[in-house]
Amino acid sequence: MTNTVSTKESEHATAADAAAAGTAADAAAADATAASTGAADGTAADTAADTGADTTTPATSPTDSIRASAEPLEIADLGVVDYVDTWHKQAEAAAARAAGEIGDQLWALEHPSTYTAGKRTQPEDRPDNGLPVVDVDRGGRITWHGPGQLVCYPIIKLAEPLDVVDYVRRIEEAVIHVVRDLGLADAGRVEGRSGVWLPAGVVGGQLKPSRKVAAIGIRVTHGVTMHGVSLNCDNTLDHYGHIVPCGIADAGVTTLSEELGRDVTVADLREPLTSAIAAALDGTLRVEKHDL
Repeated sequence: MTNTVSTKESEHATAADAAAAGTAADAAAADATAASTGAADGTAADTAADTGADTTTPATSPTDSIRASAEPLEIADLGVVDYVDTWHKQAEAAAARAAGEIGDQLWALEHPSTYTAGKRTQPEDRPDNGLPVVDVDRGGRITWHGPGQLVCYPIIKLAEPLDVVDYVRRIEEAVIHVVRDLGLADAGRVEGRSGVWLPAGVVGGQLKPSRKVAAIGIRVTHGVTMHGVSLNCDNTLDHYGHIVPCGIADAGVTTLSEELGRDVTVADLREPLTSAIAAALDGTLRVEKHDL
Protein backbone atom coordinates (compact mmCIF):
# COMPACT_ATOMS: atom_id res chain seq x y z
CA MET A 1 0.00 0.00 0.00
CA THR A 2 1.29 3.44 -0.91
CA ASN A 3 1.31 6.28 1.57
CA THR A 4 0.34 9.62 0.06
CA VAL A 5 1.70 12.88 1.40
CA SER A 6 -0.64 15.76 0.59
CA THR A 7 0.60 19.31 1.01
CA LYS A 8 -1.29 22.56 0.59
CA GLU A 9 -0.25 24.74 -2.33
CA SER A 10 0.95 28.24 -1.68
CA GLU A 11 -1.92 30.70 -1.42
CA HIS A 12 -0.15 32.68 -4.13
CA ALA A 13 -0.58 29.94 -6.77
CA THR A 14 -3.63 30.11 -8.97
CA ALA A 15 -6.28 27.72 -7.65
CA ALA A 16 -8.12 26.91 -10.88
CA ASP A 17 -6.04 24.46 -12.89
CA ALA A 18 -7.46 23.38 -16.22
CA ALA A 19 -7.85 19.69 -17.00
CA ALA A 20 -4.83 18.27 -18.81
CA ALA A 21 -5.12 18.58 -22.58
CA GLY A 22 -4.25 15.73 -24.89
CA THR A 23 -3.05 17.35 -28.12
CA ALA A 24 -0.64 19.97 -29.36
CA ALA A 25 -3.59 21.98 -30.58
CA ASP A 26 -5.01 22.06 -27.06
CA ALA A 27 -1.66 23.23 -25.74
CA ALA A 28 -1.47 26.03 -28.29
CA ALA A 29 -5.00 27.14 -27.41
CA ALA A 30 -4.17 27.11 -23.73
CA ASP A 31 -1.06 29.19 -24.38
CA ALA A 32 -3.12 31.77 -26.25
CA THR A 33 -5.71 31.91 -23.48
CA ALA A 34 -3.02 32.20 -20.84
CA ALA A 35 -1.37 35.06 -22.67
CA SER A 36 -4.63 37.01 -22.67
CA THR A 37 -5.66 36.21 -19.09
CA GLY A 38 -2.28 36.19 -17.38
CA ALA A 39 -3.01 32.83 -15.71
CA ALA A 40 -1.11 29.99 -17.36
CA ASP A 41 -1.82 27.16 -14.96
CA GLY A 42 -2.17 23.52 -15.80
CA THR A 43 -3.21 22.76 -19.33
CA ALA A 44 -0.37 24.02 -21.52
CA ALA A 45 2.35 23.13 -19.04
CA ASP A 46 0.98 19.65 -18.43
CA THR A 47 0.58 18.93 -22.12
CA ALA A 48 4.04 20.14 -23.07
CA ALA A 49 5.68 18.14 -20.30
CA ASP A 50 3.61 14.99 -20.72
CA THR A 51 3.31 14.51 -24.47
CA GLY A 52 6.38 16.19 -25.91
CA ALA A 53 4.00 17.74 -28.44
CA ASP A 54 5.66 20.20 -30.77
CA THR A 55 3.69 20.86 -33.93
CA THR A 56 3.42 24.63 -33.75
CA THR A 57 5.86 27.39 -34.64
CA PRO A 58 7.44 28.85 -31.48
CA ALA A 59 6.02 32.23 -30.45
CA THR A 60 9.58 33.46 -29.81
CA SER A 61 12.37 33.43 -32.40
CA PRO A 62 14.87 30.63 -31.63
CA THR A 63 17.62 33.23 -31.27
CA ASP A 64 15.62 35.45 -28.89
CA SER A 65 15.27 35.08 -25.15
CA ILE A 66 12.14 33.37 -23.86
CA ARG A 67 12.52 35.33 -20.62
CA ALA A 68 10.55 38.52 -20.09
CA SER A 69 13.54 40.14 -18.38
CA ALA A 70 16.87 41.13 -19.90
CA GLU A 71 18.53 41.12 -16.48
CA PRO A 72 21.08 38.36 -15.75
CA LEU A 73 19.71 35.06 -14.48
CA GLU A 74 20.61 34.49 -10.83
CA ILE A 75 21.97 30.95 -10.32
CA ALA A 76 21.89 29.44 -6.82
CA ASP A 77 23.47 26.19 -5.61
CA LEU A 78 21.20 24.96 -2.81
CA GLY A 79 22.95 21.68 -2.03
CA VAL A 80 20.79 18.84 -0.68
CA VAL A 81 17.34 20.14 0.34
CA ASP A 82 14.03 18.62 1.43
CA TYR A 83 11.54 18.25 -1.42
CA VAL A 84 8.39 19.59 0.25
CA ASP A 85 10.16 22.57 1.83
CA THR A 86 11.71 23.44 -1.53
CA TRP A 87 8.35 23.09 -3.30
CA HIS A 88 6.81 25.64 -0.92
CA LYS A 89 9.77 27.97 -1.39
CA GLN A 90 9.34 27.68 -5.16
CA ALA A 91 5.71 28.78 -4.86
CA GLU A 92 6.74 31.76 -2.73
CA ALA A 93 9.52 32.69 -5.17
CA ALA A 94 7.18 32.34 -8.17
CA ALA A 95 4.66 34.66 -6.53
CA ALA A 96 7.41 37.18 -5.78
CA ARG A 97 8.66 36.95 -9.37
CA ALA A 98 5.16 37.48 -10.75
CA ALA A 99 4.85 40.56 -8.55
CA GLY A 100 8.18 41.93 -9.78
CA GLU A 101 9.74 41.68 -6.32
CA ILE A 102 12.64 39.45 -7.43
CA GLY A 103 14.41 38.66 -10.68
CA ASP A 104 14.68 35.40 -12.61
CA GLN A 105 16.39 32.59 -10.72
CA LEU A 106 17.74 29.11 -11.44
CA TRP A 107 18.13 26.72 -8.52
CA ALA A 108 20.52 23.74 -8.72
CA LEU A 109 20.14 21.09 -6.03
CA GLU A 110 19.71 17.50 -4.93
CA HIS A 111 16.84 15.99 -2.94
CA PRO A 112 16.85 13.17 -0.41
CA SER A 113 15.14 10.03 -1.72
CA THR A 114 11.57 11.06 -2.63
CA TYR A 115 8.79 9.86 -4.92
CA THR A 116 6.78 12.71 -6.45
CA ALA A 117 3.56 12.36 -8.44
CA GLY A 118 2.40 14.90 -11.01
CA LYS A 119 -1.23 15.63 -11.79
CA ARG A 120 -1.59 12.90 -14.41
CA THR A 121 -0.23 10.04 -12.30
CA GLN A 122 -2.33 6.88 -12.52
CA PRO A 123 -2.93 4.44 -9.63
CA GLU A 124 -0.89 1.73 -11.36
CA ASP A 125 2.13 4.08 -11.61
CA ARG A 126 2.56 4.33 -7.85
CA PRO A 127 5.25 2.45 -5.87
CA ASP A 128 4.73 -1.10 -4.74
CA ASN A 129 7.25 -0.81 -1.90
CA GLY A 130 5.03 1.16 0.50
CA LEU A 131 7.19 4.30 0.44
CA PRO A 132 5.37 7.65 0.67
CA VAL A 133 4.58 9.76 -2.38
CA VAL A 134 4.38 13.55 -2.52
CA ASP A 135 1.52 14.63 -4.80
CA VAL A 136 2.54 17.88 -6.47
CA ASP A 137 1.18 20.55 -8.82
CA ARG A 138 3.50 19.96 -11.79
CA GLY A 139 2.67 18.24 -15.05
CA GLY A 140 3.72 14.71 -15.80
CA ARG A 141 3.28 11.53 -13.79
CA ILE A 142 5.38 9.84 -11.12
CA THR A 143 9.15 9.98 -10.75
CA TRP A 144 11.86 9.61 -8.14
CA HIS A 145 14.38 12.14 -6.86
CA GLY A 146 17.43 11.33 -4.78
CA PRO A 147 21.17 11.67 -4.15
CA GLY A 148 23.27 11.59 -7.29
CA GLN A 149 20.57 13.25 -9.39
CA LEU A 150 21.05 16.88 -10.45
CA VAL A 151 17.80 18.86 -10.24
CA CYS A 152 17.37 22.34 -11.73
CA TYR A 153 14.36 24.58 -11.03
CA PRO A 154 14.07 27.72 -13.18
CA ILE A 155 11.90 30.40 -11.56
CA ILE A 156 11.53 32.72 -14.54
CA LYS A 157 8.89 34.99 -15.97
CA LEU A 158 8.19 33.96 -19.56
CA ALA A 159 7.97 36.48 -22.37
CA GLU A 160 4.57 37.02 -23.95
CA PRO A 161 2.92 35.48 -25.82
CA LEU A 162 3.54 32.52 -23.52
CA ASP A 163 4.88 29.43 -25.28
CA VAL A 164 5.20 26.56 -22.82
CA VAL A 165 6.10 24.00 -25.48
CA ASP A 166 9.05 26.14 -26.58
CA TYR A 167 10.10 26.52 -22.95
CA VAL A 168 10.18 22.73 -22.48
CA ARG A 169 12.10 22.28 -25.75
CA ARG A 170 14.73 24.78 -24.57
CA ILE A 171 15.22 22.95 -21.26
CA GLU A 172 15.58 19.68 -23.17
CA GLU A 173 18.09 21.30 -25.54
CA ALA A 174 20.27 22.37 -22.62
CA VAL A 175 20.37 18.81 -21.28
CA ILE A 176 21.01 17.30 -24.71
CA HIS A 177 23.90 19.72 -25.20
CA VAL A 178 25.52 18.69 -21.90
CA VAL A 179 24.93 14.97 -22.35
CA ARG A 180 26.33 14.96 -25.89
CA ASP A 181 29.39 16.89 -24.73
CA LEU A 182 30.07 14.07 -22.27
CA GLY A 183 30.28 11.59 -25.13
CA LEU A 184 26.72 10.31 -25.58
CA ALA A 185 26.32 11.66 -29.10
CA ASP A 186 23.00 9.90 -29.74
CA ALA A 187 21.11 11.61 -26.89
CA GLY A 188 17.92 13.27 -28.05
CA ARG A 189 14.12 13.38 -27.97
CA VAL A 190 11.49 10.68 -28.44
CA GLU A 191 8.38 11.81 -30.29
CA GLY A 192 5.40 12.13 -27.97
CA ARG A 193 7.54 11.91 -24.82
CA SER A 194 9.23 14.72 -22.94
CA GLY A 195 12.69 14.52 -21.44
CA VAL A 196 16.05 13.43 -22.83
CA TRP A 197 16.61 9.90 -24.09
CA LEU A 198 19.20 7.47 -25.37
CA PRO A 199 18.20 5.21 -28.27
CA ALA A 200 17.54 1.49 -28.12
CA GLY A 201 20.48 -0.63 -29.20
CA VAL A 202 23.27 -2.94 -28.19
CA VAL A 203 25.35 -1.52 -25.33
CA GLY A 204 28.22 -3.56 -23.94
CA GLY A 205 26.96 -6.63 -25.75
CA GLN A 206 23.47 -6.28 -24.26
CA LEU A 207 20.32 -5.21 -26.11
CA LYS A 208 18.73 -2.28 -24.30
CA PRO A 209 15.47 -0.38 -24.90
CA SER A 210 15.33 3.40 -25.27
CA ARG A 211 16.30 4.89 -21.92
CA LYS A 212 15.44 8.18 -20.24
CA VAL A 213 18.37 9.97 -18.65
CA ALA A 214 16.58 13.24 -17.78
CA ALA A 215 12.95 13.92 -16.83
CA ILE A 216 11.01 17.17 -17.10
CA GLY A 217 7.92 18.23 -15.18
CA ILE A 218 6.80 21.86 -14.99
CA ARG A 219 4.14 24.26 -13.83
CA VAL A 220 3.51 27.80 -15.05
CA THR A 221 1.58 30.15 -12.79
CA HIS A 222 0.92 33.81 -13.64
CA GLY A 223 3.51 33.46 -16.41
CA VAL A 224 6.23 32.22 -14.03
CA THR A 225 7.79 28.75 -14.25
CA MET A 226 8.16 26.25 -11.42
CA HIS A 227 9.63 22.74 -11.09
CA GLY A 228 12.00 21.77 -13.90
CA VAL A 229 14.42 19.02 -14.90
CA SER A 230 16.23 16.16 -13.19
CA LEU A 231 19.36 14.61 -14.72
CA ASN A 232 20.53 11.19 -13.55
CA CYS A 233 24.25 11.42 -12.85
CA ASP A 234 25.41 8.63 -10.50
CA ASN A 235 22.23 7.89 -8.55
CA THR A 236 20.83 4.44 -7.81
CA LEU A 237 18.16 3.08 -10.15
CA ASP A 238 16.67 0.76 -7.54
CA HIS A 239 13.74 3.04 -6.68
CA TYR A 240 12.59 3.22 -10.31
CA GLY A 241 11.95 -0.52 -10.24
CA HIS A 242 9.01 -0.01 -7.87
CA ILE A 243 7.11 2.53 -10.02
CA VAL A 244 6.17 3.11 -13.64
CA PRO A 245 8.54 6.06 -14.22
CA CYS A 246 6.74 8.95 -15.88
CA GLY A 247 3.94 6.49 -16.64
CA ILE A 248 6.06 4.84 -19.37
CA ALA A 249 6.19 1.05 -19.06
CA ASP A 250 7.90 0.18 -22.36
CA ALA A 251 11.19 2.02 -21.88
CA GLY A 252 14.03 2.17 -19.40
CA VAL A 253 15.75 4.64 -17.10
CA THR A 254 19.50 5.10 -16.93
CA THR A 255 22.28 7.25 -15.52
CA LEU A 256 25.18 9.02 -17.17
CA SER A 257 27.65 7.00 -15.10
CA GLU A 258 26.14 3.71 -16.25
CA GLU A 259 26.13 4.72 -19.90
CA LEU A 260 29.64 6.16 -19.94
CA GLY A 261 31.28 3.53 -17.74
CA ARG A 262 32.78 6.15 -15.49
CA ASP A 263 31.65 8.16 -12.50
CA VAL A 264 29.81 11.36 -13.44
CA THR A 265 28.75 13.34 -10.39
CA VAL A 266 26.33 16.15 -9.66
CA ALA A 267 29.32 18.37 -8.86
CA ASP A 268 30.77 17.64 -12.32
CA LEU A 269 27.62 18.81 -14.11
CA ARG A 270 26.20 21.59 -11.94
CA GLU A 271 28.00 24.41 -13.77
CA PRO A 272 27.72 22.94 -17.31
CA LEU A 273 23.98 22.31 -16.97
CA THR A 274 23.05 25.63 -15.36
CA SER A 275 25.11 27.48 -17.98
CA ALA A 276 23.44 25.53 -20.79
CA ILE A 277 19.96 26.21 -19.38
CA ALA A 278 20.74 29.93 -19.15
CA ALA A 279 21.99 29.92 -22.75
CA ALA A 280 18.96 28.00 -24.03
CA LEU A 281 16.51 30.33 -22.30
CA ASP A 282 18.33 33.38 -23.68
CA GLY A 283 18.48 31.96 -27.22
CA THR A 284 22.26 31.70 -27.54
CA LEU A 285 21.88 27.90 -27.47
CA ARG A 286 19.35 27.19 -30.20
CA VAL A 287 16.84 24.36 -30.18
CA GLU A 288 17.79 21.76 -32.79
CA LYS A 289 16.01 18.68 -34.07
CA HIS A 290 17.48 15.76 -32.12
CA ASP A 291 14.81 13.13 -32.70
CA LEU A 292 15.76 9.51 -32.04
